[in-house]
Amino acid sequence: MTVAKHLKLRIRQRMARTGERYSVARAHVVGTPDPGPVVDAGWTLRGGTDPDAAALAGVLAHQGVTGPAGPLDEALLLVIGGLGAGYILWEFDRDGSRIVVLGFGHSWQYFDRRLVATVDRLGLDATWTRTGGTVRAATALASTLAAGTPAIVWPDRYRLGVRHLPDVLDGHGGHPVVAYAVTGDRVHVDDRTLAPLTVPVADLDRARARVGSYKNAMLVVRARDTTVPDDRLRAAVRAGLTATVEQLGGSSTSFALPAWRKWSTLLVDRRAAKGWPTVFADRRGLLGALAGVWEAIEPAGMAGGHLRGVFADGLEQAAALLDEPAIEAQARRWRESADRWHDLAETALPADVPAIARIRELTAAITAAVAEGDAAAADRTAAAGELWALRAAHADTPPLTPDEVDGILHAMSTRLAGIVDAESAAVRDLGRVLTRSE
Repeated sequence: MTVAKHLKLRIRQRMARTGERYSVARAHVVGTPDPGPVVDAGWTLRGGTDPDAAALAGVLAHQGVTGPAGPLDEALLLVIGGLGAGYILWEFDRDGSRIVVLGFGHSWQYFDRRLVATVDRLGLDATWTRTGGTVRAATALASTLAAGTPAIVWPDRYRLGVRHLPDVLDGHGGHPVVAYAVTGDRVHVDDRTLAPLTVPVADLDRARARVGSYKNAMLVVRARDTTVPDDRLRAAVRAGLTATVEQLGGSSTSFALPAWRKWSTLLVDRRAAKGWPTVFADRRGLLGALAGVWEAIEPAGMAGGHLRGVFADGLEQAAALLDEPAIEAQARRWRESADRWHDLAETALPADVPAIARIRELTAAITAAVAEGDAAAADRTAAAGELWALRAAHADTPPLTPDEVDGILHAMSTRLAGIVDAESAAVRDLGRVLTRSE
């Protein structure tokens, strides 16, 4: 095995163990200064955690749109867009699948609202399109890229093909990515990658057209070489923080902190129709649900995870922009919340069970191979094949005893209740800080 393969293995093992994103795990394993980002077809690959904020940060940097003090990074853009909360357990009769959906960004249930709000708050010149026909949408994207302008698009993950998902997930949607160049019949896509990643143009076109609720959506920032005024940036930051307080502090049992309070109860409720002891009484789909919880929470998953650590980084910047040290003090609260979410993910998918440990390793390997771009295409294919075969093998019989399952669900319930208490207190305190500083 080559040195490069040994390094990849160590990075992916650390991701599986810690839940970290590829770039973070790599920095810990390599232990040397970052050599700097890769530039591909004039586009700089910076990686990232949050699909929405990272995509916009990359586009703004490419377009030369900055704040008064420099680039607008992912963390600050996440603050401007806002945090959210959400939980849904879907049960599909057509195939008997049971899928857990967790939301961590503001208005996560709507594909575009967070980016719409972020762009509007910053006062950016941007164009949103929703072309009905696949051919017209493909032509619009091709002409945009030919002009040297990147575009944020929303492909269906299954149809895009990068992660080699099973067909049961066809049409389940996906997160935003940046299309930034075309070479021959392949389009260059940035999905928080650190090396060039390309997919067939035809695959991207089909993936963009798959999901009706955001069919062929595209966001193009037209602004170039401009600075967001200081007063505008400060107002955007304050608006984002206010939106976070209002969203998380709301009463919705689906899209605010009470959603997680409800989930905490449902994890152990044996009488409720949506209680986990009821839904998973036959144990079918339980391992998939627990694996889905781990992947949704941890940054090593597909969609960036809980986002609480990135938000904390953004709070530190927000404190300086608003000249409000009390906001910086709130960052510690959200880092503690990030740790609590990691503990919950560890509880849901315990690594001391060999089959479960392997599921974590393979999930992290796919995320790492996406970050590594085209050079890791074979790694993605192999890891995905083994992952879904392993999950299928345990779909009806999870490698856990009934007593172990009860212990996991009760521990998850306790940890989740603690998260809700901690975030509720943090939201109240942040709201008080914002009120005092008006």
